[in-house]
Amino acid sequence: MIEVNKKVADFTVQTDEGKTVKLSDYAGQPVVLFFYPRANTPGCTVEACGFRDAFKKLQTSGTVVLGISRDTVKAQANFKAKYDLPYTLLADADEKVCNQFGVLKEKNMYGKKVIGIERTTFLIGPDRTLIHIFPKVKPEGHAEEVLAVLKEWDKEPK
Repeated sequence: MIEVNKKVADFTVQTDEGKTVKLSDYAGQPVVLFFYPRANTPGCTVEACGFRDAFKKLQTSGTVVLGISRDTVKAQANFKAKYDLPYTLLADADEKVCNQFGVLKEKNMYGKKVIGIERTTFLIGPDRTLIHIFPKVKPEGHAEEVLAVLKEWDKEPK
């Protein structure tokens, strides 16, 4: 299980452009890794657009924003284009990263039990140490919540 103040193991995944990236590619920068259930669904769109709208503020602090779901590369590319998302989306269709971060949970969809992503955000430090976990995220205002924690973390002596 992933814990705050522990190193996050490196992972490799495909981007919305079909490129292969690793978490270690972003060494030296804080990373916001937000897991969302599915591209182009209402809550996920609200959350993704929130990060889009806060992107310049996040970029100013040198922070990398990565959205991730079990969608395919093509679905992520369409979602990114449709909502003009300025950050990278990751396609975890094989659920390796979801399993690494423990975000797959049993959910009740219209009376049927299904396994899906529980909306969760991880704030990872420049040295891959986990700074903060935002569990059971509410999409509205979440990007601002992440910004506030990032500002507090930035003030702490390193």
